[in-house]
Amino acid sequence: MDAITGVLWRHRAAIAAAVFVGAAAYLLWSEHRPHVLGVLPYLLLLACPLMHVFMHGGHGGHGHDHDRGGDKKP
Repeated sequence: MDAITGVLWRHRAAIAAAVFVGAAAYLLWSEHRPHVLGVLPYLLLLACPLMHVFMHGGHGGHGHDHDRGGDKKP
């Protein structure tokens, strides 16, 4: 165990804060779960175009020289 975390868990205030944060997280999740799960399909739909933009990096900006139907002669 790390020296800092060992000292931290010896204080009553740190233990009380951890219990409070855990209880608050549980209550927020149990009360707002329908709202969060209702938004997930929209986040998936939003993720598709964002991944397309960021994963491709913009078409044509890769530095490739594509021949478009014989514009250049060898």
